[in-house]
Amino acid sequence: SCYTPRLAAMMFTHGDYAVLDAGQFVPDGMADPEYRVPEVIMVWAQNPAAGCQDGFYGHWVVDCVKRGSKLIVVDPRWTWFSSRAELFLQLRPGTDAALALGMLNVIISEGLYDRNFVEKWCYGFEELAARAAEYPLEKVAKITWVPAEDIAAAARLYAKAKPAAIQWGVPIDMCPSGTTTAQAITHLWSITGNLDVPGGQVIARPAFEVTTYPFSTQELYSLYGEDFVKRMNEKRIGAQEFALLRNFRGWGQPDRAVEQMLSGQPYPIKACWIQTTNMLGGQAANTRMHYEALKKMEFNVVVDLFPNPTIMAVADVILPAASIAEKETFRSWWSPLQVMMPAIAPLGECRSDWEINLELAKRFNPELKRRYETVKDLINERLKPSGYTFDELKNGNFKFPEKDTSSRPYRRYEKGLLRPDGQPGFRTPTGKLELYSTSFKDFGMDPLPFFTEPPESEVRTPELAKKYPLVMVTGRRSPVFFHAEHRNIPWLRECDPHPIVEIHPQTAQELGISDGEWVAIYNDRGRIKRKAKVTPIVHPKVVSVPHGWWLPESEGREPHLYGIWDYNCNILVNIGPGCASGYGGGPYKTTLVAVSKLDQGEE
Repeated sequence: SCYTPRLAAMMFTHGDYAVLDAGQFVPDGMADPEYRVPEVIMVWAQNPAAGCQDGFYGHWVVDCVKRGSKLIVVDPRWTWFSSRAELFLQLRPGTDAALALGMLNVIISEGLYDRNFVEKWCYGFEELAARAAEYPLEKVAKITWVPAEDIAAAARLYAKAKPAAIQWGVPIDMCPSGTTTAQAITHLWSITGNLDVPGGQVIARPAFEVTTYPFSTQELYSLYGEDFVKRMNEKRIGAQEFALLRNFRGWGQPDRAVEQMLSGQPYPIKACWIQTTNMLGGQAANTRMHYEALKKMEFNVVVDLFPNPTIMAVADVILPAASIAEKETFRSWWSPLQVMMPAIAPLGECRSDWEINLELAKRFNPELKRRYETVKDLINERLKPSGYTFDELKNGNFKFPEKDTSSRPYRRYEKGLLRPDGQPGFRTPTGKLELYSTSFKDFGMDPLPFFTEPPESEVRTPELAKKYPLVMVTGRRSPVFFHAEHRNIPWLRECDPHPIVEIHPQTAQELGISDGEWVAIYNDRGRIKRKAKVTPIVHPKVVSVPHGWWLPESEGREPHLYGIWDYNCNILVNIGPGCASGYGGGPYKTTLVAVSKLDQGEE
């Protein structure tokens, strides 16, 4: 559920991914004569200064604000950015789609959209207008907890700004309705004409079309043919259930894969390769279910840098990975084409992920031994579209694509630089930006964005909400950790020493909880312990519980596993997907819980 729902929404709306333009695609950055600073930036479900998610540097938004950008912030939790915003929309977790549709309704009904762009370049505007009209301000305010006047003010401020941009985060993905939520937000920049313009939402093709993402289904068609893809989809987990899965990313549906690991149906899964993820310590919803699934495997391999709960619980073989400072690699996405050089040689038996995977691939397919003698051979093959080799780039050089090429902004849709046939427009079936997705319709999905209640909520499951009255939001980023990483670095733990829960003063008072006391957080799936941080930055009905907590200083062997059964909040989160697209995760941001004081001595 990380980024793929947003990618799907963008791909099937305008045929490409897009990100906030902070000058990262032009040689002189914000000083480039082509660039314009956004008049308004809407920071939606992200705290860039703390997280720098997706390779987007948090200081870029700060730099824009220093140059005059106004902020609108959408988040259930106060952040550094919300304290500096013109408008802060503190919405109910999981209601982002309703908020976006309400804003679309204001923009359309008040004629604030870019008529020229919509009439010339967009498909399905009337259908979108009709759908947005189903979300009047009063209805949206009731759904989201955001006052109607604030929703209208945010829509007007964003729509009237030229240019304006949206910086969004992974909470959009981490809910069952992630794809349609992302589609609704994508339409905000679409109908206001803020796509691929300086200071807007810039189309983010990899530099020189040098791809680093896994192959999409479309790419597999072109590389290996229709018969290959058909055979793959017959075996691919979830492909028969989710049409979008068959027609977008080239992998299986993760939640269904875990279920199949346990059931063995329609065919048994016997081994698991775990790389660059601490599944049990920080990633997996319904952690016990994942634990039981991995325990059923005949063989588990874990590739990682340090011992962690997943390694201690299930690894039959551990392959030590090299760190970023010990390997050669390159980057082409959302930035100039550049290579990274090792500062030191890999320690001990450590090898880079590139090398580990290439050597494994050679065992599966000996033909690869003739194609790739070294990792550099593989990297150079990926670099071919650029015309550069690794050695040509390694001396501190980085390369920007030339103007008027497919991977260099701006307004490429006007120049015929986005479509394979070289015609103006977008890489979609209609050649236009699809506000009504013809592909989604063909897949049997709703072609328009919509709001659906979270699986657990006071509206959808009122009886459960009486038992567990608080909405648990997980996943807020720490400036010193990344997901479950770095808990083993002492000087970083000094900055963020304890697994906490942020709880509103009113709620804490009602529950008899004082700041710094240890509390239990629980629901029908389990119970964890956290240290209370009483703070007004969360809503009285919401608790914020940082994820990825395990204690490297504690016992690692079974059954302790560095304390994950005591502190890992994902134990409380149900598995996904529960959606028509197959993309969108468990309810990491909307799980219902209760909180109580721990008995003395139970900390």
